[in-house]
Formats: sequence, C-alpha cells, structure tokens
Amino acid sequence: MTTDIARTSTQRDEDGASGLEDAARRSADDAGSSSEVAGKPTIVTSPTHAFDWRRRYANALRITDFVTILVVVFGAQIWWLGLHASIPGQIGILPSSYTLFSVLLTLVWYVSLSFHDTRTDRVIGVGATEYKRVFDASFKLFGAVAIIAFLAQISIARGYLLLAFPIGVLALFAERWVWRRWLGRRRRAGAYSARVVLVGSERSVLHLARELERAPAAGYTVVGACLPTGRVSDTVRGSNVPVLGNVNAIERALAVSGADTVVITSTDEIGADRVKKISWTLEAGRQHLVLAPSITDIAGPRIHMRPASGVPLMHVETPRFSSGQRFVKRTMDLLGATSLVILLSPVMLLLALIVKFTSSGPIIYRQPRVGRHGRTFDMLKFRSMVVDADKQLESLLDLQDMGNTVQFKMRNDPRVTPVGRIMRKYSLDELPQLLNVVGGSMSLVGPRPPIQREVDQYDDHVHRRFLVKPGITGLWQVSGRSSLSWDDSVRLDLSYVENWSVMGDIIILFKTFRAALLPGDTVA
Repeated sequence: MTTDIARTSTQRDEDGASGLEDAARRSADDAGSSSEVAGKPTIVTSPTHAFDWRRRYANALRITDFVTILVVVFGAQIWWLGLHASIPGQIGILPSSYTLFSVLLTLVWYVSLSFHDTRTDRVIGVGATEYKRVFDASFKLFGAVAIIAFLAQISIARGYLLLAFPIGVLALFAERWVWRRWLGRRRRAGAYSARVVLVGSERSVLHLARELERAPAAGYTVVGACLPTGRVSDTVRGSNVPVLGNVNAIERALAVSGADTVVITSTDEIGADRVKKISWTLEAGRQHLVLAPSITDIAGPRIHMRPASGVPLMHVETPRFSSGQRFVKRTMDLLGATSLVILLSPVMLLLALIVKFTSSGPIIYRQPRVGRHGRTFDMLKFRSMVVDADKQLESLLDLQDMGNTVQFKMRNDPRVTPVGRIMRKYSLDELPQLLNVVGGSMSLVGPRPPIQREVDQYDDHVHRRFLVKPGITGLWQVSGRSSLSWDDSVRLDLSYVENWSVMGDIIILFKTFRAALLPGDTVA
C-alpha cells in the first residue's frame, strides 16, 4: 500500500486510523508479529512478505497435472499400440509417429487445463466447478482432435483415444481429489486460506463470519472487521472477530492485519462510490474485493449476473424441477440401485442370515416414513434393534446425547443389538433401501426420510424438502451426520432440494462411499 494512500486514509478517519495503529503497536509489543484479540490470534503486523499460497498451490497442480496426463497418454499408447507405432497415411506437418503425437497431445491437454482456469483459487477446494472445468477442457480437446482427424482424414486409432480420454479424466479427478483432501486439512489448520477483512454492518458481518467459520474448507479466514462504529480493538458482538476500525479505515486495516481480501457484507453504510474506491486502492493480483449478497445456500447454476446500464444485477432463478430433470434422476436411480442390488446380493444374503440367527424377530424392519409430496411409505432396513424398540422410545427421550431437538439420536442406544451396532456403524442396515429406490419410493440421493413425529414439528418452510423423493444418502449425511443441529440439517436438505444437479449427486455418492469405509458416528 503506498504512502499517499495511507496518508489519505489517515486524513479521512484520523481517530480510526490512529486507534488501529495503537492496536498494532500494542500487538507488536505483546506478541511480536501477532496480537491476541478476545483470546484469538488474528492481527499480523508484518504482511510485507506474505506467503503466496495461491501461486504455490497452482504450481503444485501444474506439476501433478502434467505427470498425470503424461502417464495416462503414454500408458494408453503403450497398452493399445506399443511405443514405436506409426500413424498411417500422409498427414502433412503433423507428427507421423504415435510417440510424437502423444507428446503433442500431452502438451495441448496440459495447456487446455490452463486456458480453462482449472487452477485458480476461485474454484479449488470446494464445489463441483473445478471438476467441471477439468472435464470441459478434456472433452473439448478430444472433440477437436476427432474433428481434425476426420477433416484431414488422419487414421488415428480410436481405441487409443477411447482409452486416454476417460482414464485421463478420471485420473485428473482423482489427482484433484487428493489435493483437495490435503488442502482441506491445511485450511482447517488455518493455512492456505484468504485472510479476510469483513466490511459492513455489525449484523451482516456477524452472519457472514459465522457462515465462513462453519466452512473452513472454503478457504476464507476472517482476521478482522471494519464497522460503521469503528470500535478499535473491540470485537464484533457474539464473535471473536476484532474490529480494526470504521469503514473509512479499510486500507490501513489491510496493512495492519496482513489481510489480502476485502469482503463487503452490506453497502448501506458504505455506498457504491466508496466500494469502487476501495477496489482502486487494492494491489492488483495480491489483494481481492468480494461482494457478499445477503442470501445463502444458493448454488452457482441458479445465479446469473446480467448488467443493466452499468449496474450488475444478480438474478436468482426460481428452483425448477422439470420432467427432464426427473427423468434423468430416475434413470440414475434405477441403473445405480439395480446394479448395486446385483453386486451386493451376496452381502445382503449373508447379513439376512446373520440377523435371523443372532436375535429373535423379523429380518427386515419396516418403518413408515414420509416421502415426496407428503406421502407415507414403508422404508426397509435390516433389523438392528430389538423387536419392541419403538415402544421403548418414549422412555429414552430424556437420555438422548446426540442428534438435535427434532431427531432422536443416542450414542449407546440400549435397543440396538450387538450385530446391529456393527451394521449401523458401516451403514449396512440401510442396504435394503436399494429396493425402495428400485420401487420408486426413494432415491439414491435426497433429503433424509422423516418419521411422522418429526414432520409434525416442522415449520412451514421445511415442507419444501418434500418436493423431491427422500434419499438413502444426502447432503446432510456427508456434512456432519449426527453432529448437526436441527437448523443445519434443514438448511442442507433445503439447499439440496433447491440446487439439485447430476454432478452434485455424484459427489454426494462418492462422499457416502468414503464415509462408509471410514465411519464416524452412526445414525438412525
């Protein structure tokens, strides 16, 4: 930040800036390079040589992307054609051997990933955008190769391309997934994240601070806030976020805190002109400006930016559930559930025999659940409790130590049989629900199917979860399971209903498979 900008900031808000300097001075005296506000170290006083995690992470991706593509392309060539195969026919300036062609394909594929911004910090770590861009870059490349080969009448082996494309995409997905796991661990430890100063009203700052704290994998670490009141060295009420000054001391707040991102949480106290001036003072390429709308849990495909007379208007499309979407989802359910029933039938038969011979009662437990449009259906599970478990529920309500105010959960439920405890740990008791999916009462992915007692306690807006079929797994199951509060469970279910996508279902199924192999808390 230049001296002139700092001097201008001081003149605009002498009290706020001087107070911030005092806070920084006390910080340096007390802790050297960091200050502890409300018990939480947040202010860094020497940001000049800030660690550029964005560039380092992107460089790591470049290396592993190149190695992945190189191995896949040459692996496909060697497997299908051998190392020294030649491309038949006259092809002019293009390479005449498959080895040279593989080198060219590797380089172009690598560059294509760069052109599609697959390594930018705006898409890495969370969401499906990163995977979508990787797929788009790969699909367009191989589509172009096919078109060029057809027009130029080049006889490139189809099997070679048909091996390289899908295996390459899956390998890139796997590579990015491994990096995401690593990045998530680093971000939960407070590293490899944007250092954020929130600017706006105290209420909007508190709301966004809580949302970002709830999702550390998103990569935003709040280090301070600028409020209209500007209570320097105080904290935002209800949080540990230190107040670094008022809304006119943002440049100085960035310099003192070492933040690299300004997030505007509300503009009523700032004004459009001030927001533009803030963007002008940020260092290009190192500091970033983000405008946070007051709405949450809205997915990208429903948001469209449309300029009107220089004003960026954000359109939020109404959730739609077209017949085409329902057909695609039902097709996925039928193919997936039928395949899993066939594949897992030996396991299901073995579990049925174990349940039969280890405790008295039926093998399959049928429980009425509320499904799409509020219709009741019998959800199937392998019986994991004693026969009269439902009658014992009332006596255990006061003993629950998990779940929330609506959903009953108990860590050591005495009604669960020894075999049932093992099945529930690995979600094996839920395998018969695949038959519910085949029958059409459930989906592979969807909101949790509630019992009528829970539905009776719903607020009106919660009934939107009945717009789709309930699922064997869902967004809330892979986002915390029994540790979630009721409000968080509802928020995740409604977010899934309103933002459904095929890629979203695939990601949830993948996370479910991982959670089944590495189980945590069990759920009912």
